[in-house]
Amino acid sequence: MSNVPAAVLHARRSGHARARGSVRVAAHGRPFYGGHILNVSHGTFVALVGYALPVTGLKPVDVNAPVSVVMTVRNEQAHLAQAVASVLDNGFDPGVTVVIAVGPSDDDTERIAADLARDPRVVVVDNPHGGTPQGLNAALKLTTTDVIVRMDGHGELPHGYIARAVAALAQTGAANVGGRMVPDADQPFARAVAVAMKSKWGLGGGGHRVGGKAGPADSVFLGTFRRDAIEEMDGFDEHFARAQDWELNFRLRQAGYTVWFDPELAVAYRPRGDARHLARQFYRTGQWRREVMRVHGVKVSVKYLAPPVAVLALVVGTLLALAGFALNVPLLWWGLAVPGAYLAGVLAVSARLARRAGWPAAWWLPGVLMVMHMAWGTGFLRGVR
Repeated sequence: MSNVPAAVLHARRSGHARARGSVRVAAHGRPFYGGHILNVSHGTFVALVGYALPVTGLKPVDVNAPVSVVMTVRNEQAHLAQAVASVLDNGFDPGVTVVIAVGPSDDDTERIAADLARDPRVVVVDNPHGGTPQGLNAALKLTTTDVIVRMDGHGELPHGYIARAVAALAQTGAANVGGRMVPDADQPFARAVAVAMKSKWGLGGGGHRVGGKAGPADSVFLGTFRRDAIEEMDGFDEHFARAQDWELNFRLRQAGYTVWFDPELAVAYRPRGDARHLARQFYRTGQWRREVMRVHGVKVSVKYLAPPVAVLALVVGTLLALAGFALNVPLLWWGLAVPGAYLAGVLAVSARLARRAGWPAAWWLPGVLMVMHMAWGTGFLRGVR
């Protein structure tokens, strides 16, 4: 394997045009040069050399061909029409078809979807299970284009998003290109949630949430996929009720393909507007993130360990203090230092974020951050059973 550093170094020195002709990516996803398979992944090659390579076995992307946009919705009457309008009016001249998988809803989502389907560019499919991966796979089955754009019922695509995403897909050689989530809201509680989500103190600082430089990434928000890559993965794994995007991107990367992050692909997202729904969302996200790690044997990063460690520390500290009061052991009273320190940290972070939130949303920040941390951490500790 001694040829690996030299080959990669040669590719770096030879420039884009020459390197692209001499270094390619095999069907199994690894670069090869001079007839030798390089002992680096495609993503590592990109990080070393500075650009991605066309992948042998994946069709070239035609930027002038129509695309399909898939979305799965349930109880989305407040945002569905606006989300679909942002796709249809995105300015992508080759054309788009929107496929909406509609799950059992308690509001007017089904009626709104049916009304939207009067437009010949919109297709509705039933998702009786109601789950996100089931709905996405049902929508995928009705698409025929080589490029598939993932959309969310809570989202809103900025004008020109699709054209930029398709161009990035073609230029980088990636299997999936996506950007960042930009939470925004006017209602005070939801506004506090949006500010917390955009902070590293709320969701751990992932590039698809807080921004960063363009390049290979573990995951991206939503995503624009090559059809042959997503078909090779057999679509979304329906076992994962949550974290299915991260899980699919993990499998793409394991297959040797690149997931590419473009910070300019910023999608507006409308967060939950009350504590109960926020807690449920984060609890389930914590559960399923642990499940992804269990199933695939993924190493747990520090940012994912922080919430469950905080939950355990708070529980232990509080129980020690209560035992100290019950048994009259003053030394155990120091257990209250743990929740005290955590509360002080949350208040300090909230004060730092207050200007971004504005008033009265800033008043909700401490509670929002604690709900995020405790719900995610508890869900992670419990896991999927």
